[in-house]
Amino acid sequence: MVKKTHTLMLVLVLLLIGALAGCSGSDKAGNESDSKDKTITFMHLWPAGSSKQQNLIVTDIIKQYEAENKDVKIKVEVLENEQYKNKMKVLSSSNELPDVGFTWAAGYMTPFVKGGLFAELDDVLDDGLKDSFVSGTTEAYALEGKTYGLPLELNIAPIYYNKEIFKKYNLEVPQTYEEFQKIVKTLAAKGVAPIALGNKDRWTGSLWYMYLADRIGGTEVLNKAIDRTGSFEDPALITAAEEIQSLVKANAFNKGFNGMSNDEGKAEFYNGNAAMYLMGTWELPNFTTNEEIPQEFRDNIGFFKFPVYEGGKGELDSWVGGPGVGMFVSENSEVKEESKKFVKYFVEKWGEQAVEKAGIIPATKVDTASVDLPPLYIDVLNELNKASNLTLFADVQMSASVAETHLNLIQSLYGNEVKPKDFAKQHEDALKAEEGNN
Repeated sequence: MVKKTHTLMLVLVLLLIGALAGCSGSDKAGNESDSKDKTITFMHLWPAGSSKQQNLIVTDIIKQYEAENKDVKIKVEVLENEQYKNKMKVLSSSNELPDVGFTWAAGYMTPFVKGGLFAELDDVLDDGLKDSFVSGTTEAYALEGKTYGLPLELNIAPIYYNKEIFKKYNLEVPQTYEEFQKIVKTLAAKGVAPIALGNKDRWTGSLWYMYLADRIGGTEVLNKAIDRTGSFEDPALITAAEEIQSLVKANAFNKGFNGMSNDEGKAEFYNGNAAMYLMGTWELPNFTTNEEIPQEFRDNIGFFKFPVYEGGKGELDSWVGGPGVGMFVSENSEVKEESKKFVKYFVEKWGEQAVEKAGIIPATKVDTASVDLPPLYIDVLNELNKASNLTLFADVQMSASVAETHLNLIQSLYGNEVKPKDFAKQHEDALKAEEGNN
């Protein structure tokens, strides 16, 4: 009887141990599952070698997030630009995108959205983030009224000018396009190239056309022509083309501009041969902190907004430009909500650090009183904070084939090889053909 009792007790103990082990195993498996659920895969394109400052900021933000969210682990993969794009193609074809990654706006983003691969992020914007962005930036990441990416970077295109040249000829920064035309006339008469331009690259000439379209027809005229809610044969778009040819006729640009690359055209501004240069804010370091550029030149550079056009619908605080890369969340992520929280945190922290640590203008507004930057940066950031609109670069808005048509026509327009009405009609024909193929 005693032996049986011992045997029974042994069996019960073994069963209990087995049960506990089973519970322990189950708990461990559960913890592993929880751990896995809290791991966010994040893929970006700023390697430490080629993008040192950006990489440092990303690493720092991740460390901060993990320190504040002990149950979350960010698993990072970093690739060079082209490698990144290639991997995105591979991963999207097998529906295995990272939980969080980088995307570009408009044309690049659209196939991913239409394929149901990017999650909507309007809930993130509505969670106190929307007012942080510069006006017009998140719209570039929207499709059919829904937002699928949150931009990190922003470039706008001011007109930089040489203060010394302006002072020499008693010129004031223009507020109206008529005043601007008088500056062009004065400088051309003195043998000074009013504007530096290298239009062999074509997008450089498109900047001038886009601003004229905006100032004459208002903020929506070009966008509507491209998205097909309007027409490229809108009178404002034809008038903008006429004004380009008027500038050419007035000798507004440096000699040989249509056969020069942007770098060659830019050299005319840098060597003091041209008084003005319309270009993106990616040039700001060259006018502020780049020690390879003479200090005397850097000290002489200012900027102004594209002037308003008499009788036009455009606003002085409307800019041509575009956001750089933005962040997406995978629609099929198993940690979608946690990924959205991370993206919100990242965007906020990036906005605080990008300008001061990397010289990058973020898509979010910057408190200029709290950052230590050269005055030119501060002035640009202050203008951005009060921007009323941002019109995305035309060729970025368009499909690849229509963009090529646009850029070719831009060069023809500057070369007086196409009449303004034909310029508009050929754009409209290309956009209609593209619309018919979709």
